[in-house]
Order: sequence, then structure tokens, then C-alpha cells
Amino acid sequence: MFYKDERLALFIDGSNLYAAGKALGFDIDYKLLRQEFMRRGKLLRAFYYTALLENDDYSPIRPLVDWLHYNGYNMVTKPAKEYTDSMGRRKVKGNMDIELAVDAMELAARIDHAVLFSGDGDFRPLVESLQRQGGRVSVVSTIRSQPPMIADDLRRQADNFIELHELRDVIGRPPRENRPDREQAEALSDG
Repeated sequence: MFYKDERLALFIDGSNLYAAGKALGFDIDYKLLRQEFMRRGKLLRAFYYTALLENDDYSPIRPLVDWLHYNGYNMVTKPAKEYTDSMGRRKVKGNMDIELAVDAMELAARIDHAVLFSGDGDFRPLVESLQRQGGRVSVVSTIRSQPPMIADDLRRQADNFIELHELRDVIGRPPRENRPDREQAEALSDG
């Protein structure tokens, strides 16, 4: 439930939202996403969090990051870290949970409603804290994927759970084919 006079802020865990959309078979149209939440309330900020894989001054999601930056999103990025696991496999890590949590806590007193685009159960204490400070929290993710992309305790803690599949007609577009670089880059903060 949203109210027109509510001050909103969006907190988008980029890799988590990308994975949820992919699991449901569609891409997110970020222009439509922003418009949808501007319609639902007074959108103060829209944060997008992602780690960047920097290979020779190029990251496969750089075009998306640049587009979002120029189109009203507050971009929060950091370089991904590469490592080799115990099995000798190359892994990439770029977790943005702390950055998202800090921004949400800093903005808590200035917003009425936080919208978290993530199913990561690590955010449950953040949601609880925002609620204790008087804010309402909606979480956008999906239970329709196998396995579900949202942690049960996060879904239960939220004031409102928004099933991403139900937003498909509003903020979705058909997936683009042959985007392995993007898939690799968006999988960064899974570790």
C-alpha cells in the first residue's frame, strides 16, 4: 500500500533484482520502474547498487550504470574483487549490502517509505530498524521462481511484499538475447 503524499526512496540491489527478473523471464526497464514509483508517491531518491568488474577500463554493465546515472538514479558502485576458491575456480565478489544499509539508515528520518529491491535475508535487520524508526518498508522480489528469490524472514518482516512478477507488465520488457557479459557482471555480488 502506497500513499500519494509519502516520501519514498528506492534501494535497488542491482544483481539481486537482475537475477529475479531473469528467473521470471524478463528484463527491468529502469525508466518505467522510476516512473511507476514516482506515480505511487513523492520519490526523493532512487539508489542502484552494483559492483563493477573492471577489465581494461571496461565493465560489461558500464552502459547501464552510465544510463542510470544520467536518468535520475543515485549510483553506488565499487570494484569487484577477483579470487580463486579452494577448488581452483576463478570467482568474483562484489557485495553491496553494507553500502545499501548505510544509505537507508542515513535517509530514514527523511522518508516515510523505503522500497527495497532485494530478496537477501541479510537485509531483515535493516528492515526492522527502519520500521522501529517509524518508516514503512516494502520489499520487491519473487516467490514464483524455483527456488524463491526472497528469504522468508525478510518477506515476513516487510510491511508489504511486492511480487516482482506482478510488476512485469508495468516495468518489464522482453529479455535481450546473447548478453553473457551482462550476466557475468550482474552475478558479481552473489558471493
